[in-house]
Amino acid sequence: MTSPLALDTRPHLGFAGSRIERAAELRTDAAALAKLERDPGSRFYLIGGELLALKAAPNGHDPLFDGIEARDLGTPTEVVFLGFLDGTARFAVALAPAGIATLQKRSGVELLDLRSIAVRGLLDNDHLCVLAEGNALINWHTRHRFCANCGAKTQPVEGGWRRDCRSCEAPHFPRTDPVVIMLAVAGERCLLGRPARFQAGMWSCLSGFVEPGETVEEAVRRETREEAGIVCGKVAYFASQPWPFPMSLMLGCYAQARSQEIIIDRAELEDARWFGRDEVALMLAARHPQGLTTPLPFAIAHHILRAFVEKGVEFD
Repeated sequence: MTSPLALDTRPHLGFAGSRIERAAELRTDAAALAKLERDPGSRFYLIGGELLALKAAPNGHDPLFDGIEARDLGTPTEVVFLGFLDGTARFAVALAPAGIATLQKRSGVELLDLRSIAVRGLLDNDHLCVLAEGNALINWHTRHRFCANCGAKTQPVEGGWRRDCRSCEAPHFPRTDPVVIMLAVAGERCLLGRPARFQAGMWSCLSGFVEPGETVEEAVRRETREEAGIVCGKVAYFASQPWPFPMSLMLGCYAQARSQEIIIDRAELEDARWFGRDEVALMLAARHPQGLTTPLPFAIAHHILRAFVEKGVEFD
């Protein structure tokens, strides 16, 4: 199949393709990590709740702070070793409220949430990938300060990649939630939906969390049937994307639709309908006559739809 409408150069998938060397072997070496924290060459991403600190720079925004800048903001609530990028150690630092307040008053520093940074294209992909890692880990620490086994306080160990209970000694590890995001396809048409929270005119792939005891293929079929009433057969994997909102892994798939009648679950979707490839192409190119749109290029849904437009989908 050929694309019904030529699109511009393929954009990069956000938060994917990280070049960082995580150096997991150093996580158990507390002395080595402490030395790296004091190293003048090490760099720190500063995170305050849902906000990340960016410095104004001549060529854009800079999310990296040196050790002196980080320490001047007071004792952090967490420090996580992220790894090495181009030979330089990178850390994520969770700021205490006083440190956040100091940054908010400082000229030349902007505090933004990660989604806004990605949507506005303020940072290159190297930074976005590492920030996805750091933001997810800091978020996990914030929500797991107490043991799920006995309720006692936990303490961070292994460079921030584990929390141990001081009472029952249970270890706790960061979790990643798998989410299927799928495009049901019937020949030249695909199924798109829109939750009520979407901005007016935006349509996207259906999605949902993988449940315990479920394969990716089973989750794709179940979510498509539950949300839109469409029964699917074969499932084809497309690609995955880290999604740090707060810490999910999007598993992109195509599903072969075996039914056509849409039955919408109004608790999940405001609307759902079939779209032809020509119409999706116009939406991707921001040329749809009714102003309909798709998610921005940093989201995997954009790439799933683009691949469908450019070459269609074939199921073995």
